[in-house]
Amino acid sequence: MLTVEKIGGTSMSAFGDVLNNIIFYNRQGPELYNRIFVVSAYAGVTNWLLENKKTGAPGVYHRISEFKKFHEALRDVTAQLKALNQQYAPLGLDLAVADAFIEQRMQDAKTYLDSLVNVLASGYVSSENVLQAAREILASIGEAHAAFNSVNILQNRGVHATLVDLSGFHDHKPYTIDQRIRHAFKHIKFDETICIATGYAKGTEGIMREFDRGYSEVTFSKIAVAVKPREAIIHKEYHLCSADPGLVGLGHCHPVGATNYDVADQLADVGMEAIHPKASKPLEINGINLRIKNTFDPAHAGTLITKDYVSAQTRVEVITGTDKVAMIDVYDPQMVGTAGFDLAIMQIFYALGISYAFKATSANSISVLIWEKDLNKKLVHQLEAKYEKVTVENTAMVCLIGSNIDRPGLLAQAAGALAAEGINIKSAGFALRKVNIQFIIDRDDYQAAIIALNQSLADG
Repeated sequence: MLTVEKIGGTSMSAFGDVLNNIIFYNRQGPELYNRIFVVSAYAGVTNWLLENKKTGAPGVYHRISEFKKFHEALRDVTAQLKALNQQYAPLGLDLAVADAFIEQRMQDAKTYLDSLVNVLASGYVSSENVLQAAREILASIGEAHAAFNSVNILQNRGVHATLVDLSGFHDHKPYTIDQRIRHAFKHIKFDETICIATGYAKGTEGIMREFDRGYSEVTFSKIAVAVKPREAIIHKEYHLCSADPGLVGLGHCHPVGATNYDVADQLADVGMEAIHPKASKPLEINGINLRIKNTFDPAHAGTLITKDYVSAQTRVEVITGTDKVAMIDVYDPQMVGTAGFDLAIMQIFYALGISYAFKATSANSISVLIWEKDLNKKLVHQLEAKYEKVTVENTAMVCLIGSNIDRPGLLAQAAGALAAEGINIKSAGFALRKVNIQFIIDRDDYQAAIIALNQSLADG
């Protein structure tokens, strides 16, 4: 009855709740085992090491990338990690042992980084590869710190716990990520221990290069595929809800009891990730069910995501969206009747590494919705150089998502709910499979639109 369970950074920071609500909840003795926990760094730690995920505020990595001295910044992070250790001493963490571990790990990291900086300064190798290696080294520290502490606390509480450090910090074997995972778990007797694995996994392909900050869920997914558990579980600090409770209020939404991987992909596409799409796909392909649970509501079964689930009733499962997008409209009178006219437009997006979340066309124009963070002058200038008129607007997108939403009148009902609040629809669309109906609206109308749609459609 093996499970593989991922614990996010915010939950890890509340490790007392992790112990009570996840690890020990309704379990004792042998019931504690047959579980692999894949842990993230404590909240904020990877931001200190790399950069702030939301604001972009620089961490240690950016000092290296800008050829600045980084030793003091690394010492500051070491002090911050030791300060975090203090918070977990009441749970059973041996401070002397934990502090010694992180001091040694940071000293080893400094040695590696010094070597990389010297190679970088020589000018003989690609700076891109060297800097990518620096990101990998720094990223691995946070997960190793959290995993080591977790094992130490459990062992000090009399629980048999095994540290599975996938960071490969002192391992120079050229393993791929999958090979490292298989090797690490090969001889572990799961029914006799709790495994605590690092969310970072070292591999020849570079997990940061492939997945950047989504790497811990990818590690979780790869471990699940390797060991074939009964179920994969992600513990978050919130339920996967029918709407954002921060917008509609706790009393006007509810946890989604069940859905499928297609819906999970739709949610990820608008930034409401149940799981990183690169992590969900291997689970789906291998027929591994995924459960999303709230760390702070352990009695609730959470959301079960399976490959084949379809709601028995026609209903909207989730109302969501984002107000961090921009619409680019490309107008050109030569477009009409020209086969493949949008190919050249898409090639510009491709060359700049920009993906889109929505596209609509008319005879003479193509409107493309992208994340605002990807909007830049180079993109606009290249489009303006080729086409007659390019218009850019900051907008919002609201979505009706579900495994079974194909019913007559749903589109009219949703449009009516928006119109009743004076909200103008700039564009709208859905694919033939009808798992996601999208409305593009003014950014200022985003919250009102979510509330209006939730009031009109929350019950079906």
